[in-house]
Amino acid sequence: MNWIDLNSPTQLDAIWEASEIVVIFKHSTRCPVSGMAKRSLEFESDRIPNHIPFYYLDLLQHRDLSNKITERWQVAHESPQILVIQGNQCLYHASHDRVDMLTITPFFS
Repeated sequence: MNWIDLNSPTQLDAIWEASEIVVIFKHSTRCPVSGMAKRSLEFESDRIPNHIPFYYLDLLQHRDLSNKITERWQVAHESPQILVIQGNQCLYHASHDRVDMLTITPFFS
């Protein structure tokens, strides 16, 4: 899996302004449920087309960016959480045991 480290507000600005679909996975490194969700995504990563940017947000290091996501896309913060975003729209979001690759793959076709 080719995670893109989400670590700056500039990246969020670029996502907001882009027309392509991107995925953001919000992960807490201290949470076992989050760890299981991350492993599950990685196990199913062959389902993602290579051109889809897949961002990884470490919540312990960048909670401020999670807050900006909440403000910008109007999606309440949860962890773990996956968001499918296209520009200024959040097309889909899920958290905890609903973080699943099979649920998001229809957005890529």
